[in-house]
Amino acid sequence: MTTPALQSRLPSVGTTVFSTMSALASQHGAVNLGQGFPDFGCDPRLLDAVTEAMRAGHNQYPLMTGVPALREAIAAKIGALYGRGYDAASEITITAGATQALTTAILCCVHPGDEAIVVEPAYDSYAPAITLAGGVPVPVEMEIGEHGYAVPWQRVAAAVTTRTRLIVINSPHNPTGSILRRADLDQLAAIVAGPGILILSDEVYEHMVYDGERHASVASHPQLAARAFVVSSFGKTYHVTGWKVGYVAAPAALTAEFRKVHQYNVFTVNTPMQHGLAAYMADPQPYVGLPDFYQRKRDLFRAGLAQTRLRLLPADGTYFQCVDYRAVSGMQEAQFAQWLTTELKVAAIPVSAFYTSQKESGIVRFCFAKQDATLQLALERLGAL
Repeated sequence: MTTPALQSRLPSVGTTVFSTMSALASQHGAVNLGQGFPDFGCDPRLLDAVTEAMRAGHNQYPLMTGVPALREAIAAKIGALYGRGYDAASEITITAGATQALTTAILCCVHPGDEAIVVEPAYDSYAPAITLAGGVPVPVEMEIGEHGYAVPWQRVAAAVTTRTRLIVINSPHNPTGSILRRADLDQLAAIVAGPGILILSDEVYEHMVYDGERHASVASHPQLAARAFVVSSFGKTYHVTGWKVGYVAAPAALTAEFRKVHQYNVFTVNTPMQHGLAAYMADPQPYVGLPDFYQRKRDLFRAGLAQTRLRLLPADGTYFQCVDYRAVSGMQEAQFAQWLTTELKVAAIPVSAFYTSQKESGIVRFCFAKQDATLQLALERLGAL
């Protein structure tokens, strides 16, 4: 019997650069500063809360929308931090990680032929999800100046057409470590002032903003919040990326459409972890203290990199540090990242992988969400530069 020919709606998509570089790091015994996950554990109190939830019998399907206690805790947090009162019952949905939230939001609002503007470099799931929905990704590249990466809002405005349905933004920004400020949100609000354009705001690194800055959430901007899906991640905030639990906050009308897709996508999310997270959120200190925790690691890492010929770009948020390596090598980014991994035994990610066009800028990304000993070992090896 001959197997029928098959081609998915993503014919040009292969293995992600994260999988490739992590496999290469493992093969060569490299310090893996490529893929964005911590190499340290979470708070034991969080593990205890989940264990208690399992022992209490919270092991069957929860509500499709998520455990009420967790949705209520999220609504309270957003209200306290950003001043927007989302209704826990009709405006917050628990998701199987942030990537599912992002994909579901795109699938519920982007229809065949619609255009979705994506600010690049961008997290690699945005464009494929738009394509799966039958939409057309429209990339707008960030500018790179002496102060690092910035969104050229005039180019975003110029990219808007009568077919524009969605604008995807991300702050704090992966991979660049840049952040949006209130002035950026005001410019975005002016662009989408007319009817029909929605916002998808990826804010999974919301609690990693440094140097006294505060996260400018779309939830804090009334004009934007009224037309936005705001996405965040417990995995990033609580050092449990493998749990894959996130959420989306959106006005009731948008949430109703989101849930139509969500219920046939994953339907529900891990029950005991939801109950454990709800109990753990009673203490805000773990996320309130996160900026200081990661800023210390950032500063440690930057101080070591400053002793090399790598040029540091600003890292105002996330747990990523980008460097310009052109004083070291004329290699293309993917080649240089592979060389770092195989020769210096430190894995990084080429920023070109975050562009639809594979744009070359001579920049790679490191992740500093690592134990101090891991960072020190990486810095020793990078000292050869």
